[in-house]
Amino acid sequence: MSWTILLLSGVLEAVWATAIAASDGFRRIVPTIVFLTAGGLSMAGLAYAMQEISVGTAYAVWVGVGAVLTVLVAVCRGEERLTAVRTALLAGLIVCVIGLKAVA
Repeated sequence: MSWTILLLSGVLEAVWATAIAASDGFRRIVPTIVFLTAGGLSMAGLAYAMQEISVGTAYAVWVGVGAVLTVLVAVCRGEERLTAVRTALLAGLIVCVIGLKAVA
């Protein structure tokens, strides 16, 4: 259960990261509310997962999932380009997250 919550918290990290960019410095109310909500839920899920998963592993997985998804959202929105090098590096992050799960 902790791994599932950790992965969902990583997804919420991508949500709040995207929302904070869309908030225009907290001048837009809806993205600001999304940021605050997703950020709180993401941190709460991370804290819950850390009860059973070591802090280093949990944090690395949380950041890795959030980082990969945040880049993919930006690519889908046309805000960033997905190059071969970027794809390889993101794949490396995914392999590292899977590896951390495998050895935990």
